[in-house]
Amino acid sequence: MAILVVGGHSRSVGKTSVVAGLIAALPEYDWTAFKITQYGHGICSQNGESCHCATDDHSWAISEEKDREGDSDTSRFLAAGAARAWWVRTEQGRLAEALPTIRRKLADAKNAILESNSILKFVKPDLYLTVLDPATADFKRSAQEFLDRADAVILHETNGEKVWSGVSLKPVATRPIFAMKPPQYVTTEVVNFVKGRLRETQTQRE
Repeated sequence: MAILVVGGHSRSVGKTSVVAGLIAALPEYDWTAFKITQYGHGICSQNGESCHCATDDHSWAISEEKDREGDSDTSRFLAAGAARAWWVRTEQGRLAEALPTIRRKLADAKNAILESNSILKFVKPDLYLTVLDPATADFKRSAQEFLDRADAVILHETNGEKVWSGVSLKPVATRPIFAMKPPQYVTTEVVNFVKGRLRETQTQRE
């Protein structure tokens, strides 16, 4: 089984679009997709607003998406061709409590693609891609923590401006960097890179 993780330095930088794009471009992997959302004090880390991420009686929850025509991110995964899609919601810092259930879902998957940075604390993927947008100033601590684990960077095209303060990109200075210009979030170069790396991993296991 291949495990691919897509992270990013902030919300709304295109992580979900990259996941959906890879699912659509690589249908032969029969992906099971996961979106992991962390919240605190009733506020969603996805968009900073009160939402339905938080659960009233638990520190985490996981639900399977069934609607291929909905507006949710997990619906987008199904619409792109994922075999199954799961939404994991946890309180900040309590992802470990959901891990046994996540691992059971992973065990049932042919191949898995996860949208998250924090999952890297517990899962060693075959490939980790990070999405960076210099026009977005926020740089999450989890993205900084795992920046050196990135196998490649998907970078929004800009005019050269870099707005991050106190953030060094030295950990990815020697990694492949693929330019991204919405609405095309996943280029042929990215798809070929992912296919090649996953093929190498499979060969090493055999």
